[in-house]
Amino acid sequence: MASSATELEPRGLPGDAAASTESVWAGTADIVDGPGGYSGVEPTEEWAAEIKRLARKRGATLLAHNYQLPAIQDVADHVGDSLALSRIAAEVPEDEIIFCGVHFMAETAKILSPSKTVLIPDQRAGCSLADSITAEQLREWKADFPHAVVVSYVNTTAEIKALTDICCTSSNAVEVVESIDPNREILFLPDQFLGAHVKRVTGRENLHIWAGECHVHAGINGDELAAKSRSHPDAELYVHPECGCATSALYLAGEGFVTADKVKILSTGGMLDAARTTGAKQVLVATEIGMLHQLRRAAPDVDFQAVNDRASCSYMKMITPAALLRCLVEGKDEVHVDLDTAHVASKSVQRMIEIGNPGGGE
Repeated sequence: MASSATELEPRGLPGDAAASTESVWAGTADIVDGPGGYSGVEPTEEWAAEIKRLARKRGATLLAHNYQLPAIQDVADHVGDSLALSRIAAEVPEDEIIFCGVHFMAETAKILSPSKTVLIPDQRAGCSLADSITAEQLREWKADFPHAVVVSYVNTTAEIKALTDICCTSSNAVEVVESIDPNREILFLPDQFLGAHVKRVTGRENLHIWAGECHVHAGINGDELAAKSRSHPDAELYVHPECGCATSALYLAGEGFVTADKVKILSTGGMLDAARTTGAKQVLVATEIGMLHQLRRAAPDVDFQAVNDRASCSYMKMITPAALLRCLVEGKDEVHVDLDTAHVASKSVQRMIEIGNPGGGE
């Protein structure tokens, strides 16, 4: 059962904004903290104006991931994938970053901007994929393969990145793996579907794959994809490599159910690039449904449909209008990464960038 409204004093606001409760929008009194996150505030025009005002008062930049609620995306200063946003965080002049995404993403921003304050509107917004491997499990795996190169998807915690040799994104994972001596064994983690995609493309037999998954992407199955594509025979397919149906998509193309040129295995950034140049009238999208908002903005004349319209990440959706408002008023929740961990973790990210442009990120 939801608790009573949180007490929202305007702590953390600079200057005169911290001196008077009158400067804080009356809607803050409606915020309720419940088991599913903060609620009680609707994303009205008044709310959006107040979010912008508070961000200016704080001297903060608002970043929103592609899987966020449309209202959160629309009010953000920058929208994109987690790595692109973390790189933006390091480049913008503001010293405070509000990261509307899940916790590992805010950690990555902190790793690349250790001197900046990074806030996440609700620190309970986790990630099933990042949580699918612990630091202790990785240490044990590395002990079994002491000479292997560890390649970690950026969708991992700071602690995992610190134990990693090279990070990768879904758009450059193949390039990262191909940069490694073919005689070296590779430990690829944590996503088994992205790992399978990389192994299929590279033909690399000494690539060992961790059996982790994003519960949302894993839930988009091949039967749904096949049924959807058969009922929309002229549609293109945009499939994220984290999806359990990526192999099914290639099978459909191989068997002639869908022409091969219509099946595209793409990162989120790759989907946006493809959307801007597609000649298709309809596209079926296999990824988290928040992505549809940016795709429709990129190509408003194209009919984008989710392969699975239930593919919604509850963690991503914990960044609600109420949570963002609370964050800007209270200055919470701050994300901390141990400086030594951040220093070591940043090396695995930088090695990835040196190998090749990470492109569209996850």
